[in-house]
Amino acid sequence: MTLPESVRVLVVGAGFAGIAAASKVLAEDPGADVVIIERAGDVGGTWRDNTYPGCACDVPTSLYSFSFAPSPDWTHTFARQPEIYRYLRGVVDSTGLRKRIVTECELLSAAWNSAESHWVVRTSKGSLTADVLVAATGALSTPKLPDVPGIDRFRGAMFHSATWNHEHDLTGERVAVIGTGASAVQFVPEIADRAARLTVFQRTPAWVIPRLDRTLGRLEKALYRRVPLSQKVVRGVIYGYREAYVTALAHHPKVLPAITTIAKVHLRRQVKNTAKRAALTPDFMLGCKRILLSNDWLKTLDRPDVDLVASRLTGITEDAVVDADGRSYPVDTIIFATGFTPTEPPVSHALVGTDGRTLAEYWGGSPNAFRGTTVHGFPNLFLMYGPNTNLGHSSIVYMLESQATYVAEALRQMAERRLSAVEVTEQSQQQYNSWIHDSLAGTVWNSGGCSSWYLDSEGRNPVMWPTYTFTFRNSTRTFDVSHYRGIPAKEGQQV
Repeated sequence: MTLPESVRVLVVGAGFAGIAAASKVLAEDPGADVVIIERAGDVGGTWRDNTYPGCACDVPTSLYSFSFAPSPDWTHTFARQPEIYRYLRGVVDSTGLRKRIVTECELLSAAWNSAESHWVVRTSKGSLTADVLVAATGALSTPKLPDVPGIDRFRGAMFHSATWNHEHDLTGERVAVIGTGASAVQFVPEIADRAARLTVFQRTPAWVIPRLDRTLGRLEKALYRRVPLSQKVVRGVIYGYREAYVTALAHHPKVLPAITTIAKVHLRRQVKNTAKRAALTPDFMLGCKRILLSNDWLKTLDRPDVDLVASRLTGITEDAVVDADGRSYPVDTIIFATGFTPTEPPVSHALVGTDGRTLAEYWGGSPNAFRGTTVHGFPNLFLMYGPNTNLGHSSIVYMLESQATYVAEALRQMAERRLSAVEVTEQSQQQYNSWIHDSLAGTVWNSGGCSSWYLDSEGRNPVMWPTYTFTFRNSTRTFDVSHYRGIPAKEGQQV
């Protein structure tokens, strides 16, 4: 479709978050004026962009999918990237969202116009106004490269795992991998046989447990297709046992050492080299950093043709990488598995609120919001996958569907009360975030003894949700206008 001059609800981003928001709004009001803009040429978000070898989800597929769009066609209990991408495209087509999406349309800026109670939006395809803006750009959408001296001098191939260069052949090359997080554990085992030698830089080891993956058989898929309730039951069971993880991670971290035994046994079985095993043993509690799932990462690092550098990258020359001890490793290709910028989402620099400050300036490096969704000073703005909605145990899709319900409820309340805009009060936002801060204090994410991307530069945790996900869902089932300042609509103004 072409970009309209104005729209009631503008959704930015067509990944899981944007699809969830638009689908829920339209489910509640099929005639709603909703448009989605997407900077890329297709939907899919991170599952469109991340195509590195071995890319897969580390949450069970039956839970990492929309409740309103179950699929009996998954091939594994932990889905691979191509079929998740295919699934999202199928959802967009089956729900009719495709006709509401403007692709290759990047958000450049959006400023709130108080006089007219709408957002003035600039995009790469032109400008428009939007009564309501839903920022669904995701927390893991923009790759982060380290600021390393000499990075611009390297003469070989160099790319981030999120922008994998499939045209570059790694066969027979000396390859340096920078980072040992969730992406690296998936692609390193896939490229080890092709490369002549791998050099893996690890700043901090992570706890690794087996990934209990299996292929879904023909009979199982047939059952899901003929008896849809059976798949719902499986989803409920998986949700229940995943939710039980929170008891250890957030409420009773003292039981974590017992669970850590699983990771220690896994490490001992897969890594025979005692020096590497010592380097791969974390000195913090399991769960403090993201728990990694893999059946072949550790044994790949144990190979004699794989060097594990247990220190950070400090420099790059024309043909080598340098560690913190000054040792140089000649390489032909550098692959960065250095993650993203969850505490500084790029979209925050594009959104301008009532006082002329961007959302990034308002946050000052430490994001916070009310129910992870609305921010004081930014009327009619709803954040999907906003501050303190990330999980260490379950599916973010569950949280996104909860937020989508909150957005739809907000629109319903605005229509019923004839409000042109709603803005969360500063007091409600502060009280909510005080509760978040206090609730996180004793969790493993805050007190587990590690330094993780969950924490900002001040040591505050603006990322994780501190308790059970059903608590978040209950808090977003309704839109309580008592937490908001409502702006009445003008005579004749459509809401």
